[in-house]
Amino acid sequence: MSEMIEIKEPVERFILVGVAVSENDDVDESLDELEDLAYTAGAVTVGRVIQNRESIHPATYIGKGKLEEVGELAKEAEATGIVCDDELSPAQLRNLEDALQLTVLDRTSLILDIFAQRATTREGKLQVELAQLRYRSTRLTGKGSSLSRLGGGIGTRGPGEKKLETDRRLIKERIGHLKQELEEISKNQETIRGLRSRSKIPVVAIVGYTNAGKSTLLNYLTDANVLEEDKLFATLEPITRSFRLADGQQVLFTDTVGFIRKLPHHLVESFKSTLMEAKYADIILHVVDSSNPDAYKQMHVVYETLASLGIKDKPVITVFNKQDISSSEEVMKDLRADYTVRISAKTGRDVERLLELIEMVLKKGNILIEHTFPYNEAGRIQTIRKYGQLINEEYRDEGIYIKAYLPKEIYKTYFF
Repeated sequence: MSEMIEIKEPVERFILVGVAVSENDDVDESLDELEDLAYTAGAVTVGRVIQNRESIHPATYIGKGKLEEVGELAKEAEATGIVCDDELSPAQLRNLEDALQLTVLDRTSLILDIFAQRATTREGKLQVELAQLRYRSTRLTGKGSSLSRLGGGIGTRGPGEKKLETDRRLIKERIGHLKQELEEISKNQETIRGLRSRSKIPVVAIVGYTNAGKSTLLNYLTDANVLEEDKLFATLEPITRSFRLADGQQVLFTDTVGFIRKLPHHLVESFKSTLMEAKYADIILHVVDSSNPDAYKQMHVVYETLASLGIKDKPVITVFNKQDISSSEEVMKDLRADYTVRISAKTGRDVERLLELIEMVLKKGNILIEHTFPYNEAGRIQTIRKYGQLINEEYRDEGIYIKAYLPKEIYKTYFF
């Protein structure tokens, strides 16, 4: 009996290329992250080249000398392509491909490829395809007769992608159709948010840099069975799970897509409805990978992204996660947060302290009531049990004595 021969897809081998235009540019760190992105997409990094320039070369991203250096390195390392750390213009992309005769990707196309692999829901796939079309529609020249290169590989994948001819009218029609479908989904999400709002159940949005441990925390708290993986953008779609705090208060935890430096504007625009989960939350839970040496820079990216989405004036609890593997002796701080706590979502260390903080923040928005209800109004206590935190309940001769915390809206509606 003949042996089964396993055929494996050839692994793509990339050289990473970055440009530093000032002394403050942390290109090395940015290329470290780009290497993680390449690994997540399924490629290996076989070299890196950094050029210091006053500005990015308008025609070829890097200068002529560095271009020759990249070509030589590619031959030595048997590279199949290069990835540039910034978004390339159509001309830069075309000129680099002509000069190197290799696959040329930029940071944006690499992130789009990962999103294409990770999208699982109908909405996620539509969002990714829309972002890809917006990005690629300006880069059709020199790509042959179809929208994407047909050879396969990183940078060419896309859920539901079709062989659209390079007719901008057809592409424009497809973009319009996708936007229409997403608007319908967005309306449904608004309806769901409206129901949540009317239910008066507080929402806690979990935000943070990609791979900070948001899904691990959600899984620990709620057994959500969300994919946990040491790769960037392990999960894309927001996942909401119910949880009851120790004081009886029911809350909804919503995990959101991870942020990253130089997050492509195509993705921000396409995933806006997903990212906006944080805008309608009562509390922002900002999860930080405290074991990452770039943690402070990652925190800055998160706050910048939240600001760009108009998300402000929300109580922020910053969670310094991964204390089980953090080797830093420095006590991390976040001056922009209302509260901070150090935990390990993987081991459960000090997660109870985090839950106590959430209880405390929610109570700050509540009103403490002490009232004795006549027995013929006992039904009103069910409202307190449903929406508030019942601290004490005593059956007395004159009626039912209640001590409880109630959301202000409920207090005004039912008890004012």
